[in-house]
Amino acid sequence: MPKPLTDQEKRKQISVRGLAGVENVSDLKTNFNRHLHFTLVKDRNVATKRDYYFALANTVRDHLVGRWIRTQQHYYEKDPKRVYYLSLEFYMGRTLQNTMVNLALENACDEATYQLGLDMEELQDIEEDAGLGNGGSGQENPHLISPSPPPVLSACFLDSMASLGLAAYGYGIRYEFGIFNQKIVNGWQVEEADDWLRYGNPWEKARPEYMRPVHFYGRVEHTPDGVKWVDTQVVLALPYDTPVPGYRNNVVNTMRLWSAKAPCDFNLKDFNVGGYIQAVLDRNLAENISRVLYPNDNFFEGKELRLKQEYFVVAATLQDIVRRFKSSKFGSTEVVRVDLSTLPDKVSGHPAERHPPSPDMGEGTVLVPLLKQKCCTKNRSPLPLTISFYMHLCVLPLSQAWDIVTRTCAYTNHTVLPEALERWPIDLFQNLLPRHLEIIFEINRRHLERIANLYPGDHDRLRRMSLVEEGDQKKINMAHLCIVGSHAVNGVARIHSDIIKATLFKDFYEVDPHKFQNKTNGITPRRWLVMCNPGLAEVIAERIGEDYIRDLDQLKNLLEFVDDDSLIRDIAKVKQENKLKFSAYLEEHYKVKINPNSMFDVQVKRIHEYKRQLLNCLHIITLYNRIKKEPNKNWTPRTIMIGGKAAPGYHTAKLIIRLITAVGDIVNHDEVVGDRLKVIFLENYKVTLAEKIIPASDLSEQISTAGTEASGTGNMKFMLNGALTIGTMDGANVEMAEEAGEENLFIFGMRVDDVDAMDKSGYDAMEYYNRIPELKLAMDQIAGGYFSPDQHDLFKDIVNMLLHHDRFKVFADYEAYIKCQDKVSALYKNPKEWTKMVIHNIAGCGKFSSDRTISQYAREIWGMEPSLERIPAPDDPRQ
Repeated sequence: MPKPLTDQEKRKQISVRGLAGVENVSDLKTNFNRHLHFTLVKDRNVATKRDYYFALANTVRDHLVGRWIRTQQHYYEKDPKRVYYLSLEFYMGRTLQNTMVNLALENACDEATYQLGLDMEELQDIEEDAGLGNGGSGQENPHLISPSPPPVLSACFLDSMASLGLAAYGYGIRYEFGIFNQKIVNGWQVEEADDWLRYGNPWEKARPEYMRPVHFYGRVEHTPDGVKWVDTQVVLALPYDTPVPGYRNNVVNTMRLWSAKAPCDFNLKDFNVGGYIQAVLDRNLAENISRVLYPNDNFFEGKELRLKQEYFVVAATLQDIVRRFKSSKFGSTEVVRVDLSTLPDKVSGHPAERHPPSPDMGEGTVLVPLLKQKCCTKNRSPLPLTISFYMHLCVLPLSQAWDIVTRTCAYTNHTVLPEALERWPIDLFQNLLPRHLEIIFEINRRHLERIANLYPGDHDRLRRMSLVEEGDQKKINMAHLCIVGSHAVNGVARIHSDIIKATLFKDFYEVDPHKFQNKTNGITPRRWLVMCNPGLAEVIAERIGEDYIRDLDQLKNLLEFVDDDSLIRDIAKVKQENKLKFSAYLEEHYKVKINPNSMFDVQVKRIHEYKRQLLNCLHIITLYNRIKKEPNKNWTPRTIMIGGKAAPGYHTAKLIIRLITAVGDIVNHDEVVGDRLKVIFLENYKVTLAEKIIPASDLSEQISTAGTEASGTGNMKFMLNGALTIGTMDGANVEMAEEAGEENLFIFGMRVDDVDAMDKSGYDAMEYYNRIPELKLAMDQIAGGYFSPDQHDLFKDIVNMLLHHDRFKVFADYEAYIKCQDKVSALYKNPKEWTKMVIHNIAGCGKFSSDRTISQYAREIWGMEPSLERIPAPDDPRQ
């Protein structure tokens, strides 16, 4: 029997036509050895595998540099409108393989490393994930000085912006420690620091010449000469640039991440009184701003460090934006723009996550809140970001400055969960950013004045729409500030956009309905198909050509082959090869042997009550009990895999992980069950693991309570890679069902209207518990210690929550979920019909390309047009 092709060999089969100037294998080998010798100062006698990885990375980077410089020169010469995508998180994953795919270098690099006696996959595995975001796996959203989406989503968007030829820049924080590494110890999550920079990062370039000051604390002086923010503490923002290549169009955009540095004279006045050592140690207080990523997602935590991080990235970025705006070239004339009123014509700001106001840009300038914020991201709690500008060289009245803000900024909301929306205590704001708080108060006064004129006497509406929430502790509602400071507001799936108009931001929608839009999220097919699933990418290319990689709508042409036995056979074969490969990975890394012919039933995402991993767990227990009761029945074998990280302070989420591991311990060691059911918790889920598990999955669990998931992008990745979805009509599942046909997904449970009706009538979990025997048995087993024999009350908090305080109504969907899972098991026994349904799903994925999402943002919010023009490649890609 022939040996299966490796992923590299499969990708070699995909054509690389259309890319000029690719060096031959001999040149690649020469450059590899040159970097090993001159960059790493090693020879083959003493070099390690890590040295070889760095030599290869630098060799590939050589091919980026010329294109990177050429792209920036092109933007300078043409002076297009630019979009700035701000996000506190960019879950980029690994860079080497993605770069080789986008530059069509994989074939040559594979051959060069082979001739050098090296294994490409081993070298790729040495690269650390750039885990600069929370989230299931890593990509999320942008706008005009624009708020961006979730971390994973942010990474997809950057890829699409470059592939579409948009003049775009990603801005974020260069966290020294990214999202924590998760270890499972005795069934519990344990967090370890993610020291991803400990060996260096070959893809970044420090740019100290563009360092910017960011101010904190201090006080405000009102004098006859104007308002001054004085006695501030200054932190320097040092930028590190990373290239972001488009797909085979020679465009290389920039992601700029800021690192906090204390100025040289930071507190050194203490030296005069003998406090030199302490003064130097205190520098850490300033530099802690970029030390660590906040590991909370979908839960707002009002910590001073978090507000500092938000303000830090916005303040530094806005200064950089204005610097670039002022230095421009018109034809052959270099000029310095001083009229900031034209800023919206050249700048589109789209903030992602939460971002606050910004810093002083010069002496005697007026502070102006210029920009908006964005709320939440897919893998991050919906957090708005407020952006304020100090206008430099030109003193503008607040009304004119605010007009510039609203024309420049757009706001994307990424959550409807109230605990995830950002509300900053006024006392904290007053201490950290006193001048910005004054401006927010003035913006709020003018905003409420307008509302009062529109709705005379409606004091309750004024209270609901105020930017300042009253109560025991006054707070700034950042989502409200974002809406008021933006010309466009959007949700990230149609159902989500409808919900925010009908509930969350109903008052604002009634006042400014023209502002509200929908932009359904998407994923990049380059990373999430061509790179991670080359076998499937090639099978598709054989039938419909390769252009679908740039135009995912062409996948609908697969419907012509839905009854083609050869396509059905080829897709099933690719899936089985992926499952065999992942089974070997699990056996090596998890020391567990699974049945590769079983159904791979997968739920990977953040661990959160609204994601309802508990509903999945109840199905596992029910299936286990059924097999125990009828061991001789012809059961469909399943390997159920759940993965994701819980925020370190989220007790319930960590207890959910413990329950999953406890159930797995019992199920996996029960000889009666055997390999008909296995339960695995996937430790330390991240982008690199997602790239392995998603292509191998048969069933994708997207089972959140209807009306709680903004969109989801993991659901799209599974769909594109040939997994069928079991899910509620929530988030993007609704549109996935429309595109593929609802009959080609396993849809179950309450719809949004049903949930709303239940909220009004009241949800009684005990009614379901007493009425459904299988549910009662499962809950009694959890409560009685069946899965925790050494500590019977271990899961009492989960039991109490499900029975008495469950906001997400797990029991209400239990019956429908179990019946739907029975349909899944029945269909899986018919491989041909299962695969035909898979083909329908893949063919329906066109809408869910991030290229489509970004094109809509560009045309409908940013006022830009995507370009299919290719920038000429440098004559020598090493230059």
